[in-house]
Amino acid sequence: MSSFTRYLQSQVEEDLKEKMVFMGGPRQVGKTTLALQILKRSAGYLNWDVAPDREKILKRELPVGSLLVFDEIHKYRSWRNYLKGLYDQTRGKRRILVTGSARLDYYRFGGDSLQGRYHYLRLHPLSAAELKIKTPGDLSTLLELGGFPEPFFRQNRSKAKRWSLEYRERLIREEISSLEGVHDLGNMELLLLRLPQLVGSPLSVNALREDLQLNHKTVSRWLEIFERLYAVFRLSPFGYRRIRAVKKEQKHYHFDWTVVADDSFRFENMVACHLLKYVHFHRDSAGREMNLSYFREVTGREVDFVVTEKDEPLLFVECKWADAPINTALTYLKERFPKADCWQISMSGKKDFLSPEGIRVSSALRLLEQLV
Repeated sequence: MSSFTRYLQSQVEEDLKEKMVFMGGPRQVGKTTLALQILKRSAGYLNWDVAPDREKILKRELPVGSLLVFDEIHKYRSWRNYLKGLYDQTRGKRRILVTGSARLDYYRFGGDSLQGRYHYLRLHPLSAAELKIKTPGDLSTLLELGGFPEPFFRQNRSKAKRWSLEYRERLIREEISSLEGVHDLGNMELLLLRLPQLVGSPLSVNALREDLQLNHKTVSRWLEIFERLYAVFRLSPFGYRRIRAVKKEQKHYHFDWTVVADDSFRFENMVACHLLKYVHFHRDSAGREMNLSYFREVTGREVDFVVTEKDEPLLFVECKWADAPINTALTYLKERFPKADCWQISMSGKKDFLSPEGIRVSSALRLLEQLV
């Protein structure tokens, strides 16, 4: 892992020449490792969760050097004012990289605005393109072990399962308890365990509320917390004036797709993570107004994923576990948006062709290797 170069490294190094860089993403996705690779030594690294480092931060006894890395400093209530003062004081003299396992653009805690002083980048789990995967067997390994560096590079299935279980427990007991002030951690953990069973279907807050015997407001808030801490992400439906699409029902997916037991839905979740990584990379690095959503017509026809730019569709993707007839909803969308790329991909299928309508049918790897 130490010799593996992450896809964001060159972007982080380039952005540090201009402003502070905030790097968010799921816990244990490799942010600290990437930061230390850029730093090239440990002297400039300070972790808010480590008591001696925290004392140095508060006393402003900062290491000497041209680059400072602050890890998890968003847990300090005045972190934004602190960084604003440091940045304004040392502008042009010291580069500042801030990492955290939460949406750093959300945790403001009443501090002064840092607008214009930082670039925000999101580090995602490993993907087929980043790993340069070339065979279906290696893609199956990624599907089974997940995209987090530790379990993937260890290449041990039982240890990967153990890692995933401990990951969820630490997310609840450490991250949420320290950042969000939630006291009912038991029911929150039950919600996190229930969610993988609902991947691929519209997410009903009312149904979850009834399952857990909680009120609607509580369940909604907890789902937002899971999103802020990069445990899950939700997709809204793609709506357009020329199509009769549903407007409100959201679907959700997990950054750790190994929590999804069903093979076909785990595959769908893995593809969702790949597409979101692609969208976030182009948003964060190039300012492209891209989004990921899904399509569901009022009659029930559905396509798994829609990538848009400025609300115009660029890519439609339908996931199948094995070879299958082309989804009629995909044909419906291709007819209405002929300029958009349309793919029907499979995990175990063998077919590879372009339909008369212009829909590419292939193995998942043919598409995923073109992303980020």
